[in-house]
Amino acid sequence: MSSPILHIKDAYYFEVPRFLKKSELKSRSEFPEHYIRLDSEYQDWEAKRQYEGLAKLKNLQGLPAEASLMSQYHAWVHADGNFAKPFDRFLEEAPSQAWFQKQLDLGTFAKQQAGETEEAWSTRQSRAEALQKSWTTIKTNAENVQEYLDTTPDWSPAKLAEYNHQLDGKILIPQPFGKLKNNYERESGFAISKFMILEAVVALILIAVFTILAAKIRHGKVVRGKLWNMFEAFLLFIRDEIARPAIGHHDADRFVPLLWTIFMFVLGCNLLGMLPWVGAPTGSFSVTFGLAMVTFATVVVAGSIRFGIVGFWKNQVPSMGLPLPLAIFIVPMLFAIEVLGLLIKHLVLSIRLLANMVAGHLVLLAIMGLAVGAAASANWHLTATISVIGSALFSLLELFVAFLQAYVFTFLSALFIGAAVHHH
Repeated sequence: MSSPILHIKDAYYFEVPRFLKKSELKSRSEFPEHYIRLDSEYQDWEAKRQYEGLAKLKNLQGLPAEASLMSQYHAWVHADGNFAKPFDRFLEEAPSQAWFQKQLDLGTFAKQQAGETEEAWSTRQSRAEALQKSWTTIKTNAENVQEYLDTTPDWSPAKLAEYNHQLDGKILIPQPFGKLKNNYERESGFAISKFMILEAVVALILIAVFTILAAKIRHGKVVRGKLWNMFEAFLLFIRDEIARPAIGHHDADRFVPLLWTIFMFVLGCNLLGMLPWVGAPTGSFSVTFGLAMVTFATVVVAGSIRFGIVGFWKNQVPSMGLPLPLAIFIVPMLFAIEVLGLLIKHLVLSIRLLANMVAGHLVLLAIMGLAVGAAASANWHLTATISVIGSALFSLLELFVAFLQAYVFTFLSALFIGAAVHHH
């Protein structure tokens, strides 16, 4: 696998074994646009155009020679944390370019300086605003991938081979609505990631399964078949062992469809992590946080419907029958603590699921690392055997955790909902 993190991180491509997806692109124009924009040759070409634009500004002072500035840029872009950053980011972020940042009034320079008159500050601000507009125009005009492709020679065969090797095993996701900064970050628009597609697949499977199951039992017929009996058993378990004990018989049944959907969706996402080269969407905080927000929204809406909007928030504070002098001081503090606790509970709900799903992948990564590290060891056969057996056992443990965490997430959601629709 080309990814060293075992698909824990979301991406804008799917990964398969290299031999199944060999990249054989013949020209740089065939590569995704973000590959071209991250290439050093394109960034130097863009930097030269930006420098030419800056050189034409009459109100920009202290512009260094092009060769000197490019040399500083090349040194900066190779430093840790600056990889593949373009020339404009260098001018706007590098400490060595304070001369530029000051004239554009970036950061602290936007404030009035000590001893500076109002007139001088206003003049400096007007000059900075004009420079900022000019700089924005220069950056916009300099970034032109198509012009770069039309006016410069193609990449060398060695570079094409290197980029093809990087693309081996990667199925890039088309991005009709967004622009990518790289394979893991969105630059603008709406970008479709791997986990988004996997979540949609799980949702579509659940819709199909639920529709067929509902059709089978619509008229009270007995469900037949191992698969359908399994789904029915899941549903009855969620109703009888989760919803009714946590919410109460009177209110539970109307929340069963939501809890049943949450359980099956979380379980489906968890199980995807067991498939090679796929990954579990619940290994991403954005996914688990979104699921927790569904529970939070249900808590607020259900509680507000039961007690009214004001009554729901008043219900966060338990009734203690305090004398008025004490209640004036204690009740507001309790209200703040309870509301903060309500928010923290749902945040922890998302982090709990995330941590458990990521932990299994990290343990497997560590165990497989033993096998790699033992390749040059005299006892490699023993270490490799332990690694293989350990990976198999931990995979079984992950399978158990996939079901367990779906249950825990659903059960805690039911507890939070139950607390919302009952008086404290």
